[in-house]
Amino acid sequence: MLKQQLNFKLSQKLSPQQIQLMKLIQLPTQAFEQRVKQELEENPALDSGKDEVKDDFEEFDNSREEEYDSEKIETDINVDDYLSDDEIPSYRLNANNYSSDDEERQVPYASGTSFTQHLMGQLHTYRLDDEQMEIAEFLIGSVDESGYLRRSLIDLMDDLAFTQNIYTTEENLEKILRIVQNLDPAGVGARSLEECLLIQLKRKEETEAVSLAQDILSDAFDHFSKKHYQKLLSKFDITEDQLRDAIEEIEHLNPKPGGSYAGNTKVVEHVIPDFTITINDGELELTLNGRNAPEMHVSREYTNMLKGYKDAKQKSKSQKDAVMFIKQKLDAAKWFIEAIKQRQQTLFVTMGSIMNYQKEYFLTGDERNLRPMILKDIADEIEMDVSTVSRVANSKYVDTPYGTKLIKEFFSESMTNDQGEEVSTREIKKILEITIQEEDKRKPFTDDKLAKILKEKGYPIARRTVAKYREQLDVPVARLRKEI
Repeated sequence: MLKQQLNFKLSQKLSPQQIQLMKLIQLPTQAFEQRVKQELEENPALDSGKDEVKDDFEEFDNSREEEYDSEKIETDINVDDYLSDDEIPSYRLNANNYSSDDEERQVPYASGTSFTQHLMGQLHTYRLDDEQMEIAEFLIGSVDESGYLRRSLIDLMDDLAFTQNIYTTEENLEKILRIVQNLDPAGVGARSLEECLLIQLKRKEETEAVSLAQDILSDAFDHFSKKHYQKLLSKFDITEDQLRDAIEEIEHLNPKPGGSYAGNTKVVEHVIPDFTITINDGELELTLNGRNAPEMHVSREYTNMLKGYKDAKQKSKSQKDAVMFIKQKLDAAKWFIEAIKQRQQTLFVTMGSIMNYQKEYFLTGDERNLRPMILKDIADEIEMDVSTVSRVANSKYVDTPYGTKLIKEFFSESMTNDQGEEVSTREIKKILEITIQEEDKRKPFTDDKLAKILKEKGYPIARRTVAKYREQLDVPVARLRKEI
């Protein structure tokens, strides 16, 4: 049996324009500039910068109301709606939208050679026959960005045979590896941390401390890495002062020789702050990076096409088709300019709310003054969706008097102290960090002891929570913090 039913359903869907706006809000400054550049390339109806023929346009703009008042062409497009955006958008005229780096359009990049090229240049100063040079170059090519040779010589021998048609022995490979290990920076080409440190020690001037350091690394590396100092004292029959001097020599070595080379192959990431917070006469001031407010307007050529179409007495089909194409491009241009305006307003309002919420922190720079703050706190205050606040916080940076910070770092959960007050977990982490810094390194605090100390300071948290916060602060366990 067929039944006919009537159902009412309320649903909410985002339009393509709204989805694009959300994507724009999520972009940081540098990515936003690339998106603007892409839109300019794809939409010929959109222009950037100031109009070179501004004076002529102003004369036309002043007279257009009399000539074309409320007139619509056959494609239902109002020319005046599009011509009005040809001047500098109004949102560019707000002082809060500018910052000192408004005209900073490009980030300089340092040029130089890669880490591998740096090693190759040194290698070619050695007198080697063709086969030895090929093997040495192959070994350098196998060195990772930290400066280590992570593969065994047996595997490298097989690769040389299969890829380079070079058949050699493990002894010969070891001999050529020694040549590679003579290159700078010291320690390059090592197969382990122990070997890397020993290579560096052998280049130092021979002293009692250096000699003892070599013996420790060669014969008792496990005791040293685990900081079993009493075992080292007994094994080498030395005093604490002698051991301290030897350990100091080791601590001044570089465990990652490749990482110290400025021209390595790693991509250098440049952080461009999206906001700047300054303190003037005890008050906070927020500015949005001016690169987020590009000067954009509708193309002069396209507005002239519309004007010509309106002036024409007879309109052919090809002209109508052309105007329909122009209308689509102008609609996209107008929407993009409006989206930039909405993006800018959203960023400014959201960051302004965060700044006011964390006012005490931004005035002092003390992380202990950070208030507990979650996304919903800001979303409720500015009457926006939590997802919008998340898009702003997750990918944007703010330049403060205390350094450039990722905005999402200001968000933290709350915890109740012994007085019943809500405190930020960031505040507890900072106090934990200070407590560890001030401990006696000869007898560092265990996690149990740290939990008791925090409880005495008014923060009753469990030992496992202390361990979690310590790991998040990248602080090792007590045994590895011990010093002699």
